[in-house]
Amino acid sequence: MKSLFLSFFTLLITMHASSATSGDIAAGEARYGVNCFICHGQKGKGMASYPKLAGKPVAYLVDKLETYRAGTRIGPNSDLMIMNAEPLSDEEIANLAAYLSNVKSN
Repeated sequence: MKSLFLSFFTLLITMHASSATSGDIAAGEARYGVNCFICHGQKGKGMASYPKLAGKPVAYLVDKLETYRAGTRIGPNSDLMIMNAEPLSDEEIANLAAYLSNVKSN
């Protein structure tokens, strides 16, 4: 019984992790092109005081976007990021994270 529980728990964790990290790269690129590039530069390479996002792990990107979407201030550009993240759906966040994590950081 204990083995069955552990197998089921492992399956749930794996399913959650894969759904949290999946996203449509092409849709993320299109959404990024709406306004993210203005501050973060083409392909998330970063500009001025706006950080490079290219090549960052999906979990990192999702966490930051969800934090901003919740209205939490976590850096000098928080007000701008909160305004831009608040309307994002979970799917848009997953897509943006998938796109940016797949962009070469060099």
